[in-house]
Amino acid sequence: MEFYARLAAELAALKARGAYRALPAIPPGLHNLSSNDYLGLLRDEALREAFHAQLSGEDRLLSAASSRLLTGDTAAARALEADLAAAYGAEAALVLDSGYHANTGILPALAGPRTLVLADKLSHASMIDGIRASGCKFFRYRHNDLSHARQLLERHATGFDDVFLMTESVFSMDGDRTDLRALVALKRDFPNLLLYLDEAHGVGVFGETGLGCAHEDGVAAEIDLLVGTCGKALCSLGAYVICRQTVREALINRMRPFIFTTALPPINLAWTRFVLRALPAMADRRARLRAMGRRLAQAIRATGRDCVSDSQIVPYLVGSNDAAARAAEAFRAAGFHVLPIRPPTVPEGTARLRFSLTADLPEPAFATLLERVAHG
Repeated sequence: MEFYARLAAELAALKARGAYRALPAIPPGLHNLSSNDYLGLLRDEALREAFHAQLSGEDRLLSAASSRLLTGDTAAARALEADLAAAYGAEAALVLDSGYHANTGILPALAGPRTLVLADKLSHASMIDGIRASGCKFFRYRHNDLSHARQLLERHATGFDDVFLMTESVFSMDGDRTDLRALVALKRDFPNLLLYLDEAHGVGVFGETGLGCAHEDGVAAEIDLLVGTCGKALCSLGAYVICRQTVREALINRMRPFIFTTALPPINLAWTRFVLRALPAMADRRARLRAMGRRLAQAIRATGRDCVSDSQIVPYLVGSNDAAARAAEAFRAAGFHVLPIRPPTVPEGTARLRFSLTADLPEPAFATLLERVAHG
């Protein structure tokens, strides 16, 4: 059939330009620098054993066996939401199945024909998918250029009932951060502006108690929709949104990925809650992680490469797809599993390695990493 022949030709074209993706196996014995296990919890046996020792009752269940609007609204989900709302000092929280579900479902549930959306140019693909699903008029402002966002607001905000400004706190490909205080200043000048912040790479890593960048910067109360994920630094599964109670109720009634998805298993929700409560005691892990991020970024800049990272995500730009693949092989030979990031995930000509640091990376291994970076 022509359909299958066309697919085969398209895949062959991807291979020819070095953009073909396959599921990679992690070779044994390598330090994994391509995960999102920022706090190094994945292999923390003591933490895992402490969790299992206190596990009881319904929290042991491996499935909710239903969506939350049917019979899947478990005590574990309600307890986690109560803890999240209390931790952030917010009216409400809603637990969702994934960060992708959150970003593709929240905006379509809340926006209408008289809603405008502004999004940072480098916002995550899931956020862009949510904007497109909403059908709203939208503009993308230049990356981290809030003066450009202000210009767009001045030009368009009065023509709409509501304006959502969407951004990440820590950007997933460059590791740079948004100026959240400047973002909140915009809200004060435009009364119909609502702030939507994705803290996927900030939760666990930033803030005195690990609640993210908005908490660290003292502006969490000014964020209308704060989305956090549990599958990265928290080493669990799912996501959540911190919001007002009326927003929570609207999402429960309108958000399709919430309504039509089986709820998270109670055991995963209980683990997330356990880790959330342990976060305040992990300040040493956060401090070491951020120190490693600064040192690695400095080492990369010393080679003449651009590196705007201000976090645990540190890009190593090489340019072409083939060069990124070769660089990954070189680091693998030095003992590090770090994968090439290629278009369309990043713009053409900016293929890179993305070092995702973890707090449990041994110091001798980190020293070797710095030496390998210095030698290009």
